[in-house]
Amino acid sequence: MKKVLSILLTAAMIATLAGCGGKEEPAASAQEPVKEEAPAQEAEPAPEAEAEAPEEAEAAPEASESYEPVTLKVAYMPNYGSLWSVLTAQQKGYFEEVGITVEMVEFADGPTIIAAMESGSIDVGYIGQGAHKLCINGQASIFALSHISNGDALIGGAGITKVEDLAGKKVAYSSGSSSEDILVNSLTAAGMTMDDIEAVDMDASAIVTAMLSGGVDACATWSPNSLKILEEMSDATKLTDNMSFKDTTISLASWIVMPSYAERNKDILVRFTKALFKAMDYAADANYEEVSQYVATQVAQDYDSVFAQRGDADWLTGKEVSEGAANGQVESYYETQKQGFVAAGAVEVDPVPAVADYVMLDVMIEAGK
Repeated sequence: MKKVLSILLTAAMIATLAGCGGKEEPAASAQEPVKEEAPAQEAEPAPEAEAEAPEEAEAAPEASESYEPVTLKVAYMPNYGSLWSVLTAQQKGYFEEVGITVEMVEFADGPTIIAAMESGSIDVGYIGQGAHKLCINGQASIFALSHISNGDALIGGAGITKVEDLAGKKVAYSSGSSSEDILVNSLTAAGMTMDDIEAVDMDASAIVTAMLSGGVDACATWSPNSLKILEEMSDATKLTDNMSFKDTTISLASWIVMPSYAERNKDILVRFTKALFKAMDYAADANYEEVSQYVATQVAQDYDSVFAQRGDADWLTGKEVSEGAANGQVESYYETQKQGFVAAGAVEVDPVPAVADYVMLDVMIEAGK
């Protein structure tokens, strides 16, 4: 899997040089202060004078790092990529260590999550590749990179073996998401546009049903939907995936927040990211079986189907992300991604913002300390 990361690193550098998607639980109690005691020292007698009885040395002041308890409503999508780190942080007690209680809320896609955040019902959320263009357009801020994804796919049904075969065919996709992103990229690479197909916009969960029932000829979707379709349709063909476009873009998954929330609560975002990074260090270190069980329980899916999703990405460690944010590597990822959206006409603001205007690199750096 690290080979994929190596390829993407090279692609990102080349692209950047060249051109440069309930009921609240009680808040967790604050972390107990860490106690440090300095060894007592005896007073030395004054020279050539009668020594006075040494006074008992006082212990050094306690070093205190306490956190104000906070409860966050966290939006996710029902797949391994969305949950691998946040559930690990919850299950291993890493959020509790920084005084955070998380309430998990499921959504179908990134744009819906951003809409919920705009309404104030969600504090932080996870997005895949497609919804990142909304961040570039100023609708949300990115505060942590999750991973580099290869979970999206364009799949053709019977008799469709290449993108060009989609001409005039009915193709299901979810607008505003990574589903639309990979569909547009695939058509563009084949010299086609959305006008060349019969595009059918539908909910992500409906895509699987439509594809398996023959209601559409092809679809653009993400894991685990893509895995299910390919497993159950013997005549289905994966036409493209994220790696098909590694020379022109990079598919990222991130944690986001409303800009207004970020301005008021940077310290909370640092705490959340600190716990997330600790979980990423653990979950990316071949603990796939344990993490898959966390995810399977959360989304009520069978373990095997969740475990199969472990190959959907390069699972970055928190250390890699924090160091990458400090040395410019993470910024180059987002720059390459942004240029891909610009080329596709998906960026609506003028001038196009700098990465630092919507990606909180400082949060990632501080969380890694």
